[in-house]
Amino acid sequence: MNINFPFIFQEAGIRPSIQRIAVYKYLYQNPVHPDVETVYSDLASDYPTLSKTTVYNTLKLFEEKNIVQSLKIEDDKLRFDAEMKSHIHFKCTKCGKITDIFTPENSPDPVKLYRSFLPDGFSMTKQQSTIWGLCKDCN
Repeated sequence: MNINFPFIFQEAGIRPSIQRIAVYKYLYQNPVHPDVETVYSDLASDYPTLSKTTVYNTLKLFEEKNIVQSLKIEDDKLRFDAEMKSHIHFKCTKCGKITDIFTPENSPDPVKLYRSFLPDGFSMTKQQSTIWGLCKDCN
């Protein structure tokens, strides 16, 4: 996995800092859709000056700059996802794991499909879809 995190920030107009890079790198390398608490607890030992408030503000900045997306799946936890390609989420009802599901290459893009369902005069700013069931490990 060779990704230029400072370049991503530069393209998004975000000033890179050690903590911001650490938070984004964590999301990118751990596509488990963590909440603020999880990101903070997993990074705090390596970054002693990191606070939950910093993690929250950093994730909200990333969302505003469109390099991460937030999602809510049945609970009140706001989760974050660094995958910005069009996809849907699958949540296992047994283990709770959330997995990104991408449509096959020749299939319709879910965002374009949902946009086509909108009545005239409506515009879509965000779309989230979740499928619930059993993952391969729990099935």
